[in-house]
Amino acid sequence: MPPAFDVYVWVEPVDRDGSLSRFIDRYVDVERPGDPRFPAFVRTFVSHEPAHGDADALAELRRDDAAERAFSLYLRAIGHCGAIVTVTEEGALVLGLSLDGPLNASETTREAADLMADLMAEFAATGGIAGVELAPPQSASEWRDAYVLLRTGASEERSR
Repeated sequence: MPPAFDVYVWVEPVDRDGSLSRFIDRYVDVERPGDPRFPAFVRTFVSHEPAHGDADALAELRRDDAAERAFSLYLRAIGHCGAIVTVTEEGALVLGLSLDGPLNASETTREAADLMADLMAEFAATGGIAGVELAPPQSASEWRDAYVLLRTGASEERSR
């Protein structure tokens, strides 16, 4: 299986509910999301009706024990290899899609650049990054410091 080329966009929390709903509706296989914590995520962040235990389930998604709010949810995607939803320490969203493709292939890089531009427009994102097997940034500083193959938008000012 070739490595994944991950494309992420940074979405400010102005319309977090709408952005999450649109991303889920368009890109996530909601019938088979691939992570049993997906319903807890939807109840908590989309419908705002969390059930008992949802906070604990979402806390399991934290990559870093020191993280207070940041976590990432890896999901099955529609039309892509994977969909990733991250809530950052700052409360912003990092929305991502994974492309299947050979390492450093110019065709995959072009496809990633086009996808990044489309996602930025669709979600009014302020920045985009992409790279091979790139973990989703869970804070503004991780976004700024990420070693990436593609970067666009106003990402440098975010962590200052």
